[in-house]
Amino acid sequence: MRQLPSRFGRALDAGCGSGDLARLLATRATSVQGLDVDPTIVARARELTAPALPVTFTVADALTGTPPGPYDVITCVATVHHLPFADALAHFRRHLAPGGTLIVVGLARAQTRSDYLLDVVAIPLNVAMAWIKNRGRKAPRPVAMTAPVKAATMTLPEIVRDARRELPGARLRRRVFWRYTLVWCSDS
Repeated sequence: MRQLPSRFGRALDAGCGSGDLARLLATRATSVQGLDVDPTIVARARELTAPALPVTFTVADALTGTPPGPYDVITCVATVHHLPFADALAHFRRHLAPGGTLIVVGLARAQTRSDYLLDVVAIPLNVAMAWIKNRGRKAPRPVAMTAPVKAATMTLPEIVRDARRELPGARLRRRVFWRYTLVWCSDS
């Protein structure tokens, strides 16, 4: 959210899951379209979303079912590794409005010793974050993903190469928890 303006028009959350990010985007956006291929999780997203929020959830593939743009903001969290990477970036670029922002939080396959070291460090941090996120709750929210799970196949250098080819000027940063962030702003 730090990468986004305080107010913007239309937003697309590709791979929206239970809708947490879509609802957060709705606090700044005129309207938000959430897409996910999992009908069970889309139904859950609809249940969890107040009718007053300007959010619509659709069961659709991000590459073939995206409602027409343009979008001022497109987000894609832990989803792009399920898609043909370069095709997905090109697709999102085409749907982004001039001056719009694309934010991808993706997963990369470990390749180097430092990658594996970060993975080892991330394990206890991941457990700690889950505990912090769920403390005070009587039970975890019953949201089970029924969509297929896929491990990341691209290494970070491969991701950087393809991202720079499809999105010149994209900024990429390695993160803990097996993730990276990609931020790209389209030309005005």
